[in-house]
Amino acid sequence: MSGGGYVVGELTAEELHGAADELAGLLVETVHGGASVGFLAPLAAAEAALWWRGLVPDVADGRVVMWAARAEADGRLAGTVQLRPATTANGRHRGEVAKLMVHPADRGHRLAWRLLAALEERAAGLGLRLLVLDTETGSPAERMYAAAGWSRVGEVPDYATDPAGAPCSTTVFFKALGAGDGERRTDGR
Repeated sequence: MSGGGYVVGELTAEELHGAADELAGLLVETVHGGASVGFLAPLAAAEAALWWRGLVPDVADGRVVMWAARAEADGRLAGTVQLRPATTANGRHRGEVAKLMVHPADRGHRLAWRLLAALEERAAGLGLRLLVLDTETGSPAERMYAAAGWSRVGEVPDYATDPAGAPCSTTVFFKALGAGDGERRTDGR
C-alpha cells in the first residue's frame, strides 16, 4: 500500500529478520520517548533487536502478522504494527493489535491510521471478526484509537508501568470487523 510518502507492507519472517536492527532502533526511540509498549528504559538496541528476532518463528507460523511502513523517499523504517490472532478454539474469531509504533519524525502523517487499516483489512481476510488492544490511558495513542473508530471498553488501573517503571492505567479497546465467514483460515494468508 503506497501513498502519502510511505509504503505500508506486510513483513515475511525473512524480512523481519533482516529488519530487526531497524525495528530495534524504532523500539528504542519509542521507549525512550516515554511510550508504554512493554519495555523499560534504558533499552539497549541489542536487546531490542534480539526481541524482534525472537518473533521470526511466530511470523513464519502465522501466530504474528506484522507490517512495516517505510518512507518512499529513502526507504527508512517509519512505523510498524502487529496482529496476534487468538489460538484458542473458542477465540479463533478474534485477534489482538500490538506494538503500533510510529517514529517521532514521521508522526502527523496519519501513518498509524494507515498501519491500522492494513491490519484490519488483513484480519478481516483471515476471517477475524473482532480485534482488541490496550494502550496507556491518557496517551496520544488512546485519542487516536478512539478517533479511528475503536470502542473504549474501560480502564484498568496500574495495569503496566511506563518506561521509567511508574505504574500507569491502561485503556482497553475493541473493534468489530463485520460478519466474517465464521472460521479463521489456517493457511497463514
